[in-house]
Parts: sequence; structure tokens; C-alpha cells
Amino acid sequence: MTITMRFTKMHGIGNDYLYIDGAKYASLDLARAAKLVSDRHFAVGSDGLIAVCPSTRTDADLRMRMFNADGSEGEMCGNGIRCVAKFAVDRGISAKNPLRIETGRGVLEVAWQRGSDGKVANASVMMGAPILEHHLIPARVDGVAPTAHLIKHTIDLARFGPAGWWHDAKVEPHMTLVSMGNPHAIFCCDDPAKVPLELIGPRIEHDAWFPSRINAHFVKFGPDPSRALMRTWERGSGITLACGTGASAVCVAGVLLDTCDRTLHAQLPGGPLRLEWPSNEASVCMTGPATQSFEGEVDLDALAETLAHHGVLNV
Repeated sequence: MTITMRFTKMHGIGNDYLYIDGAKYASLDLARAAKLVSDRHFAVGSDGLIAVCPSTRTDADLRMRMFNADGSEGEMCGNGIRCVAKFAVDRGISAKNPLRIETGRGVLEVAWQRGSDGKVANASVMMGAPILEHHLIPARVDGVAPTAHLIKHTIDLARFGPAGWWHDAKVEPHMTLVSMGNPHAIFCCDDPAKVPLELIGPRIEHDAWFPSRINAHFVKFGPDPSRALMRTWERGSGITLACGTGASAVCVAGVLLDTCDRTLHAQLPGGPLRLEWPSNEASVCMTGPATQSFEGEVDLDALAETLAHHGVLNV
């Protein structure tokens, strides 16, 4: 039987996903669908697939299920959840403001704003308080106690690639680990553009220190303490133009490293995000745009045949 899936492609500063109404596709294999549609050469092309579903909880209005391009299910996506709010409000699924959205991180509150066309254009997300305990990241770094916080933890950068990969970007020999419901490793450097991310990113993501894999971010803080420049390797998707949970983690790391203000304007390859972390016990607030690219329909079985023919996937 032909499996046809209607979708809306949206992005938050270039971090793009296909969004579907999960209530209409309750029996769909979402992991398989994500792998099929995400290929940028022979399919639609995206960083993954997000299903907007009925909530399983009484304290939430919607549920967000997020799948990376490799089919793995992630706990949360900061850019994605803003687009979930847009998807729901623009289609009349819910008009609540703020929306309470169930995620793998728990229930998060999203306040949205309409643009001149009457549709959702921007959203602010209460991302939750950061998690810093080593074993809860989760991480298993040699010689580190389970409850310790890894802030500016000295490392041998050669662990993640050939000797000298860090020279051009002047990557500092330490890392900071932060979880925003999903795990992040933050590395400080002088020029994120000079990091060989396509080489180093996979090594960090799959390192034995990180049992659930990890997202990696290379960041230049300052000289203005309210600004940072960053690049990202996302677990399960590779190099992406933006990462909302990652930008939130970078804000937390910058404050703990005493290199940025508690209100941070992070510049990512796809555009800017505003982060606020009022105190060490507070939730991080992330604000940014939500943009629709187009709507479409795809025959998943035909797409699977095409990808198999080209030797891209066997799904």
C-alpha cells in the first residue's frame, strides 16, 4: 500500500525539519520516515522530522516528537519547538498562548508572537534549568566523579582527531558539558569557522565518554560580553545552521566560565538567537524566529525505492 505523507517544511534560523500532524499519522514509522525524507540530494532534504501530536499528559497542550536525519529520536530541539508552536497555531490546532508542549525534556512553555501576516513569526521558549551533573549529561569522562560539574575541564584535543586540528581555530584545551535535556559539549576558540567540523564532529559525537552521543559546539565569546559566535555539530544530523538547545547550553557555559553576560546574543550560521539565564537555578529563555518554507506531499514507498536505487539508504 502506498504511504503518502503530507508535510510542512519549516526552519528556525536554518535549522530545518519536516513537520507533520502526528494525529493523522499515528501508525507511521516516524524513525523510518525521518531517514527517508532527510536526504538532501534525492529526497526533500532536512535536519529531520518533527511530529506534532496530542499530548499524553494533562498538563500539556501538545506533544512534540523529534527525529534526527539518521532516524534517532532526540529529546528536544530548541529551534524545532518554536516551529511546533507555529504549526499548531497557524493550523488552528491550538490558540493557547503560552503553549505548553510535551517533549523528551518535559513540558516546556512557549510564548508566541504573530507577524504582519497574522501568522506566528517568533517565539520565546522556557528551556528549563540546565543539568550539570556529570552522570546526568550523561558522560563518563575518565577520572571524573558522577556528580561533578565539568566546567573548563582540561582535555587532550588529540583525542578527537589528528594532531594539530585545533591550531588554525586556536581551540582551547578544555571543554564544558551542559545538558538542556540533551547533551552538549562546548569548546572555546578564536575562530569557529576554522574548525574542521566535518572531521572532528563525528569523533566527538561518538566518543566513548558520551554513552548517548553528544552535540558539539565551537564558540568564540566576546569581546562584547553580550555576544558569541558559534558553530555546531548535531548528534544524528551533522553540521547544522543552528541549534537552539546548543545556544542555550553555550549561554550557560559562558556564564559559568565568566566569559559572557546572562543575556547573550548568539550568532549562529543561520542567524541570531537571544538567550537569557537570570540565575544559576533559573530556566534559560530562548527567543528566535519560526519560518515556513513550503508545504508538500511525499510517497514514502516510492522515495524508499529511489534512495535504494541510488545506494543512499536501505530502509
